[in-house]
Amino acid sequence: MTATFDRVADFALNRSAEEMPDSAKEAAALMMLDTMGILIASGPMEAGVIARDTAALLYASTDPAYSARMMFDGRVVSMAGAAYAAATQTDNLDGHDGYNPTKGHIGVVVLPTLIALAEHCPGLTGPEALAAVITGYEIAGRAGLSLHASVSDYHTSGAWNALGVVAMAARLRRHSPEQMRQAMGIAEYHGPRSQMMREIANPTMLHDGSGWGALVGMSSAILAERGFIGAPAITIEAETAAAHWADLGRFWQVEHQYVKPYPICRWAHAAIDGVRAVMRDNNLRHAQIQSIHINSFHEAACLYAGMPGTTSQAQYSLPFAVAVQTIYGRIGVEHISGAGLSDPAVAKLMSRIHVAESDRHNRRFPQGRWADVSLKTTDGRILESGDVNARGGPEAPISRDEVIEKYAEFANPVIGPARADAIRTAILGWVNPGSRYSGLSPLLFDPSDN
Repeated sequence: MTATFDRVADFALNRSAEEMPDSAKEAAALMMLDTMGILIASGPMEAGVIARDTAALLYASTDPAYSARMMFDGRVVSMAGAAYAAATQTDNLDGHDGYNPTKGHIGVVVLPTLIALAEHCPGLTGPEALAAVITGYEIAGRAGLSLHASVSDYHTSGAWNALGVVAMAARLRRHSPEQMRQAMGIAEYHGPRSQMMREIANPTMLHDGSGWGALVGMSSAILAERGFIGAPAITIEAETAAAHWADLGRFWQVEHQYVKPYPICRWAHAAIDGVRAVMRDNNLRHAQIQSIHINSFHEAACLYAGMPGTTSQAQYSLPFAVAVQTIYGRIGVEHISGAGLSDPAVAKLMSRIHVAESDRHNRRFPQGRWADVSLKTTDGRILESGDVNARGGPEAPISRDEVIEKYAEFANPVIGPARADAIRTAILGWVNPGSRYSGLSPLLFDPSDN
C-alpha cells in the first residue's frame, strides 16, 4: 500500500461522525434532501421505469443478505441492482447536485448507495449515516479530480463516483483496508469511462453514467469482500495522484457542492439566470422580447440547439431552457416532458435565441459556469446582464430554505405533501446525535402513489 491509500483508508474506515465538522454534516443532510427530491420526481419518468424493471429482470439476488428493495417501488433486487436503478433514475432528471472542479455529480450515487447498504445496518444512527454520506462525497470528488488530471478525455461521473460508492460500502460493511484497496482497484478498472461530450452532442438516457458507477462500485465492494483481487487504483496510488488527496479530512468538499435551481444541465444555468435577472430588473414579459443573444463557454455552446423531441434532449438544450424560463418564469418537470416538448410558444422563441462561444467564459471553466446575455426588446432597447455565474454553488449560493422549497416542489406531486414532509424531517434530523436512520426507512419503499 502507498501512504496515500493508507490516508484514504483511514479516513473512510476510521473517521468517526464526531470527528467530522457539524458544517459538513449539515451540508450532507441538505444534499441528501435535495437529491431525494429529484429521485422521487424522476420515478414516474420513462428512464426510471425502465431502469427499475431492468434491475428486477437482470440484477436480482438469491441471498437476502445481499438484497435490497428499490426505492418507491418495493421490489427486491440485489444491493447493486437497487443502487443502479435509483442512480440511473435520478441521473435522468438533471436536477441533482454537482461539484464544479470535477465537472460532475456525486450525490446521485451517494443517496442510492446509502439506502441500499442501510437495509443491512439495523442500528445505524443519523450521524453515522451522514458520516457515510460525507465519505462518499470526499472520496468520489477527489477521485474525479485525479482522473480528470490524468487522462485527456472528459469522462462522465460514473467513471469516478464508483470509488465513492466503494468507500461507503467499505465503511458500512466494515471492510479491512486490504478489502477496500482491492475494491477500489476493481471499481476504477471497470468504471464506465464514457465520453461526456458524446452525450452532449446526442442527448440520450445515458446521461452521466452514474447508474453504472453505482452498479460497478457496489459490485466491486462485494467482489473484494469475497476475495476477488483488483489492480491498485492509480487515481489514488499513482505518485502523481498524491496531491489530489493531500487535503482529505481538512477541506470538506461536501460543503462546496452546487444545488441546481433548474432540472437542466448546469452548463445552461448562467444563461438562464442572466435572462431571469434582466427580465426581473426591467419588469419584462416574454411578449416584449424580440431576441436573445447568449455568450458562454465552449461546452455550453455545444449543448443541443434544436427543439427537443425527448426529455434527455430538453435537459441538454440551452436555447430550449432559456425559452422556457423566459415564457414561464420557471422550469419544471412538466416543461421537459410530455406536452412541454412540443410547446409552440417555446419553439417560436427558440428561433430568436442565438448562442456564441466566448474565450472569456472559457477561461473560467470548470471552476465557474459563466455567461452573459443581451435582450433586444420589441421597442428597440438592448438590455444586458453583464457576466453571470450560475447560481447554486459556493460562489452564488441559494439559501437552505430555497433548497427545502425545491425539494417540496419536486417531491410533493409524486408522493404527496404529508409523506414528503415526513421524509424531509427524517433526513434533516440526522444531524441530531440521538437520531436513527430507521425513522426514514418505512417511508421509502411503497410505490410512489399519493
